[in-house]
Amino acid sequence: MRIGLLGTGPWARIAYAPALSGHPELEFTGVWGRRKEAAGELAGEYGIRPYPDVDALLADVDAVAIALPPSVQASLAVRAARAGRHLLLDKPLALTSEDGRGVVEAAEETGVASVVFFTTRFGVETAGWIAEQAVEDGWFTGSAQWLGAVFSGDSPFAASPWRHEKGALWDVGPHALSVLLPVLGDVEQVEAAVHGPGDTVHLVLTHTGGASSTVTLSLTAPAHAAGVSVELRGEAGVTTLPERSDGPVPALARAADALLAAARTGRPHPCDAAFGLRVVEVLEAAETQLRSVLDGE
Repeated sequence: MRIGLLGTGPWARIAYAPALSGHPELEFTGVWGRRKEAAGELAGEYGIRPYPDVDALLADVDAVAIALPPSVQASLAVRAARAGRHLLLDKPLALTSEDGRGVVEAAEETGVASVVFFTTRFGVETAGWIAEQAVEDGWFTGSAQWLGAVFSGDSPFAASPWRHEKGALWDVGPHALSVLLPVLGDVEQVEAAVHGPGDTVHLVLTHTGGASSTVTLSLTAPAHAAGVSVELRGEAGVTTLPERSDGPVPALARAADALLAAARTGRPHPCDAAFGLRVVEVLEAAETQLRSVLDGE
């Protein structure tokens, strides 16, 4: 499968370009970026073609991987789907449910495959753990903490404008939901959403499976307090999300495997654009609650 990359930022360089170039079943064809110089530099590193125009790249590939801010990703994903190109997308799918729905509708109408790269869902240990817990009944409650030091450390994403605008809710919130939803069930309601220090937010969710969960998200945690933890409690006992032993490149390669399988079989992957849209809808509901809290102060 010939695949092109849209995006030239840190995530494109850290994860997407090396994963696409090293995949045995992908032909990494070219790259487009909003900055032509950056596209030329990245293309030169991998011996591929830099494209000055998105449509020219779409004409030369079977699929695109998008490593761009979500507000930019959504419109380009629709454009790619309309051109009949399969979609390897990043989280969050979009910043509004309307834009996310546009991606889903374009993919459904054209029959292209889509996979959203929720990193934890494609780690070897974490994906196995999620699958094991999803078949267990009787979960009572869950808790997830996704605490990053993006704004308080030396992260390559510290200067990201969209992260500064939308914060942890939209950046790491998708990760937490990608773990909780397949195990506890869809979110019936965001019961509460309150602010903590910096961009920290706390959520309380009820799930269709009967369980409730709490979620704490931050990009401004002290470096020594940063980390990820998920705990589930129920009839099966207590279990915690294992640590991942691999980095983003192997996980993204497995996401590419999933896209290839979906394109060949026509069977949607659990992390397709429709699931990405559902995550956006939950985040949007949480954001509405957070605004109402601020308006009431």
